Order: sequence, then C-alpha cells, then structure tokens
Amino acid sequence: MNLLDEAWMPVRHQDGSRHWVAPPQLGDPRIAAFDACRPDFNGALAQFAIGLLQTCNPVEDVYGWREWLKSGPSPEQLRTWLEPVREAFVFDGNGARFMQDFELREADGDPTPIAALLIDTPGENAIKNNSDHFVKRGRLQAVCPHCAALALFTLQLNAPSGGAGHRTGLRGGGPLTTLLMASGEGSSLWTCLWLNVSPRADWLQAGVEPGMFEARCRFPWLAPQSAQQPDGGQVTPLQTHPDQVFWAMPRRIRLLEATTPAAACDLCGRDGMALIGAYINRNQGLNYKGSWRHPLSPYYETKEGWLPLHPQPDGLGYRHWAGWVLGFASEKRRIEPAYALHQGWPRLERQLHQPLRLWAFGFDMENMKARCWYDSTLPLYHLADLPLSAHQALQQDIKAWIEGAEQAARYLQWAVRDAWFGHEARGDLSHVEAAFWAATEPAFYKLLAKALAAQPADLGEDAEREARDARALGWLTTLQQQARRLFDEVLVGVARIERQNPARVAAAHQKLQQQLYGDAIRKLLNLPVLNPEEKAAKKKAKSTAARAASPATPTATA
Repeated sequence: MNLLDEAWMPVRHQDGSRHWVAPPQLGDPRIAAFDACRPDFNGALAQFAIGLLQTCNPVEDVYGWREWLKSGPSPEQLRTWLEPVREAFVFDGNGARFMQDFELREADGDPTPIAALLIDTPGENAIKNNSDHFVKRGRLQAVCPHCAALALFTLQLNAPSGGAGHRTGLRGGGPLTTLLMASGEGSSLWTCLWLNVSPRADWLQAGVEPGMFEARCRFPWLAPQSAQQPDGGQVTPLQTHPDQVFWAMPRRIRLLEATTPAAACDLCGRDGMALIGAYINRNQGLNYKGSWRHPLSPYYETKEGWLPLHPQPDGLGYRHWAGWVLGFASEKRRIEPAYALHQGWPRLERQLHQPLRLWAFGFDMENMKARCWYDSTLPLYHLADLPLSAHQALQQDIKAWIEGAEQAARYLQWAVRDAWFGHEARGDLSHVEAAFWAATEPAFYKLLAKALAAQPADLGEDAEREARDARALGWLTTLQQQARRLFDEVLVGVARIERQNPARVAAAHQKLQQQLYGDAIRKLLNLPVLNPEEKAAKKKAKSTAARAASPATPTATA
C-alpha cells in the first residue's frame, strides 16, 4: 500500500457527505475539511497534507503561489508533484515503510497492542491503579491500515515522553499547532492547506548543503538509524534537509502485518480490510536537539533559546491571541507567531476576499499522560490591511488589555480563595480564572473589532490618545463588572448563607473592590492614576449606586 495512491484520508464535502480520498485529490474544490473519527487525527491530517505540499510543490515564488491559491491543481498535476517522493510513502512490505523503523522486525521484540499508538490510551500505571475512569482500557483491539497510518503519524508528531529512551517529538510532547484557515462561505480544504505553504525559495532561503538532498535526510525511515544518528548522538537542523521538520520520527516502531481477517475497524467502523492488531517498538529513537523551528508552531524565548509552545490546563483563548497572531513581548516573556502565519498572512487576505481565522490545537500533556485535547479557532479581523504604525499601536494596546485581564483574574482568584478558605489556603483554583476568561472573551473581541474599525481615521495625536484611553477604560469597566458578577452571583454569593463565613466573605469582597478600582490595574492598562479627590468621588458615587440597587433582603455578601 502506498499512501500517495490509497484513498485513506477521510474528508467532508461541501454538501456534508463523507468520503475517503488519496493525496492527489486534495485540490478538489468540493472538499470542505478533513473528517476523521478523532480530532487529533484531523490535526495530523492537516499537518501531513501541508508537509507533503511544502516538500513537493515546485512553486518558486509568490506569484506562482498566488496562482495556485485561486484554484487547486488537478489530480494529474498533484501526482506529478508527488512522484519524486513516491518511495517514501510505502506503508507495508519488507522494505522501508512510512514512519516505521528501517531495521526492526517481528523477531526483535514482544508485540505491543495497537491501542498503545493512541496518545490517550491508558498506560500500565493507569491500568494497575485502576484509574482509567474516562478513557477505558480494552476499547481498541484492531484497526484498518488507514487508521493505523493516521495513528502512527499522529504519535510521531505529538510523541510524549514514554519512559527511558522513548523520545519526544521534534517539538516536544504535545506541541501547539496554529494554522491559517479561510472561513468564508464555500471555502475549500485546498485553500486552507495552501495558506500554510510557502514558495520553495522562501522555505529554503537559508540554503541546503548538497548532501542533504538525499532522501534519507528528508524521510528518516528510508535508512537505518545509525546512518543518521550515532549511538548516543543527536539530530540537529544542520544534519538534515529542512523538509525533515515535517517528517521527524522520534519513535522506533514497526507495525506487524495485518493478520486479523477483514472485519469492522475499531476506530473508523469501516470493513473490508484485514486489520492490524500489534506493533514492535524499541527505545533510543532519533533524538532531535538544537535550534529546530517548526513552521506551524509559535515559539517563546528562554535562556536556552527559542522553544515551541504547548497547550496548558487553562485551555486556548483570547489571552493567547496577541502572541499567536501578532507576537508578544514584555519583561517576563516574548512570543513569536508560527512562521507559516508570519510569512503567509500579509499576502493572502486581500486576495481571498474572505475572512481568515486561526486554527489552534494540541494535546495538554503531563509527561506521558494526556490531560486534554484542545481545539479552537480565533478571528484575525483583516489585520493585514493595517499600516505599520497602526499595527504597532494595536500590539501595545492588546498587550495592555491582556495584562490588565490577567491582573483582574488574579484578583478574583485571590478573593474567592479568601472567601472560601482564608488567604493562607493552598490548592488548585484554576477553574476560577477559567470562568473569568470565558466571561470576558466576547467583550475582548468586540473591543478588538472596535479598535480595528477606528484605525483608518486620521484623528490627530491627541484625539487618538483619547480614543485609546476610552477603549482601555471601557475594557477596565468590563473587567471590574465581570469579576464582581462572578464573585457575587456565580462563585461565592450564590452559596447558602449558613454555609459561609460572612465576615470572611465581606472582607474578601471589600478587598476585591479595592484592587479592581486601584491604581495597579490602571497602570497596566496605561490609564492615568486617579488622584485622592477623584477616588473619593468615585467611591461615594459607587456606594450610592450600590445602595440604590440593593434588594430589601440581605445577600450572602451583605
């Protein structure tokens, strides 16, 4: 089976029907999106297709790139593009196999159940401790070759730490991936894929050493591991072709031949193919080290250099928008967007005449354990139309808005902790911050759209400063209102009075009010600090309004 010929990629057509296609059919305008049986498989399919196009497309400059954006290539044209790498995508047989160790054979180890290819499958400790509460053991016995190929590629992309010598992926375990997506009516899968592909001249701008054009330097499964990495050694960007960033193979795995008679696949449910039930694996795979920069991930700066971002337990949301889309720099952190976004975005939006969005996804991993799969889309609002000066001003404003929201979220978390347990309590209150971010997200995007709509106006420096202050003040009001509402109506005040400590609740509420209306958060938002007279007047007005709005019966926070 060759993955360039086989119809193994599940897709959804514009009319909602589901089909399986081969890579040469990806230019079909009727295809709307990938439609796999698992969300992590959809992310892997997108990265497979983008990697294949980046590796094989012959387009040298932006002019040729634009031509293909208008309409995808025909199956015949795509087959011509893919033909030079055909040998690298054989999936079975006795020789080199896609994403499988060149030397491993059945006699080289004990079979591992095929379910272990899935990152969220319970491990030995989970089964031993009977802690597989949400993802149960024994749910997967055998899969079709198509799902096996998807599961194998997904594991190689996201490989978490798997014990001694079991390597993580090139971007570490469970990396964050961000892709540009066209979101207009009738947008095709081809458009969404091509948006993340660069012309070859841009992709190879640093140059490639002559010896790096060998196939094994692009597709590591085409040669023994010893030919690429000495025992105990490492693989760095200088040792390989740049294309290998899409085809990194940190795990040494070889699937056993399909032996189960044709039956329904435990993943996709299709039947008619012999199923694969196990594989052989070894540790000490390719050890990717050095200054790798994957074009589909944002990076953050550390003392050791730039590292790829990974999803965290607090999820994906607007607080990450600035770093993933514009880049983010403060005294504490610096983030750069994914190369594909940075390179491609300015030249696309005006040509497509349809809105673009950012698709962000990835596993939140805790060593070998998958805590969650996150998947989100974020708006981009035609930012490419902004002049450079407006772009920089917007970066500064968004940075201030996010920092102000982070401070307000901390204030709320502290207040809830103090009201429930006292200020010396310790524990995980991340759900409090998560509730705050969710409550303020719609207002953030409305504020962002308002700021973008105001950018073309030439108001003059003073008027522009006043407009920016007004937006910041409106955002501060939102943060204050949502923090108070969550404390009073959702988290603390909603509880029965006999189950609370009224004095502790009142003290926490008062402190929250002081912090939300204090100078520290105003400074983060670049707003002028209130003088004592203004503070007294605002406090009096707020107290009067609160008394007028108070119900006749006391509440839990009274």
